[in-house]
Amino acid sequence: MIERDNSHIEQVERWAKYVRDNPFSWKKQHSLFIDSQLNMALSFFERLSQTEEGRKVFSKLMKAKIRCV
Repeated sequence: MIERDNSHIEQVERWAKYVRDNPFSWKKQHSLFIDSQLNMALSFFERLSQTEEGRKVFSKLMKAKIRCV
């Protein structure tokens, strides 16, 4: 099991309180956050694919079978 520091636990507790206190607005905030994360990843992969070495790395990443635990 991964050990987390107190700051992580505090952040999770703050988010849980926010969700509990804002039942109608937290989904929009969460969606904005997820969308921004996806946009940053797409931007990174676009920049990566602009070089030959980057295309090789990207190709390896796409072929890799990454197991999430």
